[in-house]
Amino acid sequence: MQTFDAIIIGAGQAGPSLAGRFNDAGKTVAIVERKHVGGTCVNTGCKPTKTLVASAYAAHLARRSADYGIGIGGDVTIDMPAVMRRALKVTMDSRGSNESWLEKMPHCTLIRGHARFESAETIRVGDELLTAPQIFLNVGARATIPDFEGVDDIPYMTNSDIVGLDRVPEHLVIIGGSYIGLEYAQMYRRFGAKVTVVERGERIVSREDAEISQSIHEMLEAEGIVIRTGADCIRFRKTDDGIAVGLSCDEGEPEVIGSDVLLAVGRRPNTDDLGLDKAGVTLDERGYIEVGDDLSTSVAGIWAMGDCNGRGAFTHTAYNDFEIVAANLLDGESRKVSDRLLGYALYTDPPLGRVGMTEHQAVKAGHKVLVGTRPMSQVGRAVEKGETIGLMKIVTDAETKKILGAALLGTGGDEAIHGVLDMMNAGATYDALRWAVPIHPTVSELWPTVVQSMKPAG
Repeated sequence: MQTFDAIIIGAGQAGPSLAGRFNDAGKTVAIVERKHVGGTCVNTGCKPTKTLVASAYAAHLARRSADYGIGIGGDVTIDMPAVMRRALKVTMDSRGSNESWLEKMPHCTLIRGHARFESAETIRVGDELLTAPQIFLNVGARATIPDFEGVDDIPYMTNSDIVGLDRVPEHLVIIGGSYIGLEYAQMYRRFGAKVTVVERGERIVSREDAEISQSIHEMLEAEGIVIRTGADCIRFRKTDDGIAVGLSCDEGEPEVIGSDVLLAVGRRPNTDDLGLDKAGVTLDERGYIEVGDDLSTSVAGIWAMGDCNGRGAFTHTAYNDFEIVAANLLDGESRKVSDRLLGYALYTDPPLGRVGMTEHQAVKAGHKVLVGTRPMSQVGRAVEKGETIGLMKIVTDAETKKILGAALLGTGGDEAIHGVLDMMNAGATYDALRWAVPIHPTVSELWPTVVQSMKPAG
């Protein structure tokens, strides 16, 4: 039996940083990882995918070079193995940096293997038993495999598989019209694949307001991506020509034949093989670990951070989980998840930056809503770059003047959204944003103008 002050299971975004804080405090800590240090973000998520998005953007811009008065001569070619080598290097460099950091910590022990609870304070990793009064779960999530008819009879990919694909599919059929699916759809279309997106719902990215969803839909269709919404009969079968994907039982072409299938219909937590029942840790009906506002579980001395707790599905929320736990346990603070203002992005090109409530959510919550919008075709910076797709939108409360949320689908949207996000974190009213003096020429300079354009919702 090895005894530590703390045990961390999983080396994703929250785990190594928490190990570093314990180490710096002179406490002994074991961090257990069964696969790759860095978790989803480093290995199959943010790092490699945004590297691939950058390569796809380069190809797209090269094809558009004549629009800018630039001639490059000849056809744009894609060297997919080289594209993948570049993405792999970014991943390996980041993973290696994390591993080196952990291994150099004098009070930290990096243990490779699959951790399972023997009791609330004891962990088994292979033949080793570890014990600590404080245990932290940072085990992440994986792709959901839907029980569609025929899914077990075909070869398919998830995000973990396609991130290493070193060829361009002839026809990629993507099941799921949300963030992961749409990023890969545009990426592979720009690499030269024929792409069809299949979505069960009535519109893609349905969590967004209708005009944002529609703008993304039109943007992707303009690049040649076929989008089939309302696909109420999704099913699969092998054919001599590839994989037949059933779409609708009622209207339109009943099926599409693809060479490859990507399943991107959601994520599920990695909590089903940890022996959590032996520790008494409570899960919800979807398998997420139930946590309180301080990220503590139903068992004293056990906390859950990152995707596995169902309180956020992003790298930045996982890192903030670490910050909350570290502040409370090591700095004597009282931080809460409910204080967190959520922002996120969809990394299509142009990207969507989003913070806080949508208009629909604000109205449903009972706010007296004011809404301001501006098309990117009326944003000077976007016009100068020749990238005028999208719109800016802000949602506020007319009575309190509180900023409730904002969305920016447009060039630099993932960065320019922070002007509003920071104002919201500071508790500023929309008057403060109205009288800000942003830099020209930028996308952010239009936020005061968007505020001035506000009108009652509906």
